[in-house]
Amino acid sequence: MTPETRPEPCDLLIEAGWVVPVEPHGVVLEDHAVAVRDGAIVALLPTREARTRFAAAETVSRPEAALIPGLVNAHTHNPMTLLRGIADDLPLMEWLQGHIWPVEGAVIGPEFVADGIALAIAEMLRGGTTCANENYFFPDVQAAVYKRHGFRARVGLPVIDFPTAWAKSSDEYFDRAGEVHDQWRDDALVATTFAPHAPYTVSDANFERIRMLSDQLDVPVHLHTHETAQEVVESHDKHGQRPIARLDRLGLVNDRLIAVHMTQLTDAEIALCAERGVSVVHCPESNLKLASGFCPVGKLLKAGVNLAIGTDGCASNNDLDMFGETRTAALLAKAVAQDASALDAASALHAATLGGARALGFDASIGSIEPGKQADLVCVDLGQLETQPLHHVISQLIYATGRNQVSDVWIAGRVRLRDRILVDMDPAELVANAKQWRARIAAIRLT
Repeated sequence: MTPETRPEPCDLLIEAGWVVPVEPHGVVLEDHAVAVRDGAIVALLPTREARTRFAAAETVSRPEAALIPGLVNAHTHNPMTLLRGIADDLPLMEWLQGHIWPVEGAVIGPEFVADGIALAIAEMLRGGTTCANENYFFPDVQAAVYKRHGFRARVGLPVIDFPTAWAKSSDEYFDRAGEVHDQWRDDALVATTFAPHAPYTVSDANFERIRMLSDQLDVPVHLHTHETAQEVVESHDKHGQRPIARLDRLGLVNDRLIAVHMTQLTDAEIALCAERGVSVVHCPESNLKLASGFCPVGKLLKAGVNLAIGTDGCASNNDLDMFGETRTAALLAKAVAQDASALDAASALHAATLGGARALGFDASIGSIEPGKQADLVCVDLGQLETQPLHHVISQLIYATGRNQVSDVWIAGRVRLRDRILVDMDPAELVANAKQWRARIAAIRLT
C-alpha cells in the first residue's frame, strides 16, 4: 500500500442508514458515515467510501438509525428538575409567586443546583439533547457540573432586582457575574450569557449595565419577555412602553438578544426583531400549560427571524423532551397560523438544532453535521415499529419519533450514551437522590 492510498486514521466512524446534516436544509443522505478526529467532524461521505478512506479506532454501525446533530435546548432552568410537578395547573404569576419562589427560597443552594442539573443532564442525554442554554442561580456550580459530565452549555449569569441566595444587591450580582465569566471565558464546552430574569423584575439601570457589558464581552443576553398579556399591560402602565420598545430604548434589541417566549407580538415588533437579528426561543408546552399565549412562529419565520426551541424548566413543562417539544412546536404553529406549512418538519428540526446553536452563538461549532464542526451527534433508531414504515426520514423524526428511540449520543466526539446506556452516570443513584429531594421539599411545604 502506498502512502497515497493508506487509510487516514480517525478516532470514530459512525455509519448510519441515514444522515440528516440539517445544513443543507432538508437533505437526507442514505448510507452515509461521519468520521471524527480529536472531537471534530473531519468528513461526511458514503459509508462504502468511508471504510476505504479511514482507519477508525472505533466504528459504530447503525443501519436502522438516523444520525442527526445534537438537539439544542435553547431555554431551560435545569435545577428545577427537582421541582417537577409541585405546582401544576396554575396561571404563570400564581404559579411563580405563590408556589415556585417560596419553595425555591427554602431549598436553593449549591447542593440543590448541582443535583438538579445532574438529573437534567441524564434526562437530556437520553433524549438526544447535547447542549442547553441555562437560566438559574449559582452559575458557578452549574458550570462545574456541566463540565464534569462533558455536556455543552451556556450558563446564565442572573440579574434580578431583589436579593436571592446568590446575591443580595445589584453590585453583587454584577461582581459575581464577572467572576464566573472570567473563570469560564475560554472553556471548550461551557460559556456564559447574561440572564436578566424579565423586564418586570429588572430596572432600567441594570439593563443598561447589562447592555454595556454584553457589548464589551460579546456575551448574549438571555431574557424572558413578552411572555403574557399581563406583562405587556403592566409594562405599558409602568414605563409607558411595551417591553420590546423599552428594551430597544435601552439598546438591547440586537443580534445578542435571546428573547424567550414572545407570545405577545405585533407585526411591527416582529419586523424589528428580524431587522436587528434577534433570536426567539419558542417554549410551546410551557406556554400552553401556563396558558401564557401563542408565539406567532409562522410570522416570525416569514419575517426571517431565527427560531430556536426550548423546553423551559421541569416545574412548568414538565420534562426536557426536545423531540416532544419540537413536535408540539410544529403542530401548534400550524394551528396558530391556520397554515399546515407554517412550521414544516425540516424547519422544525432546524429550529431544534442549528436555530438553537445560532441563538446561543454556537453555530460555528455545532448545530449541523459539517466537517470542521464539533462532533455533537445523535443516533435515532427508526427501525422500531412506532416509526415503520419509513417513507420520509425528517417527517418521521418530527411527527412520530419518541425520545426513547435515541440510541447513542456523542458530545465533542466523546460518547455519552451507548445503546441507551448512560456513560459515567448511574441512573439508580440519580433516582435515589431525586427521591430524597422529594422528601425534603414535601417536608418544607408542610411547615
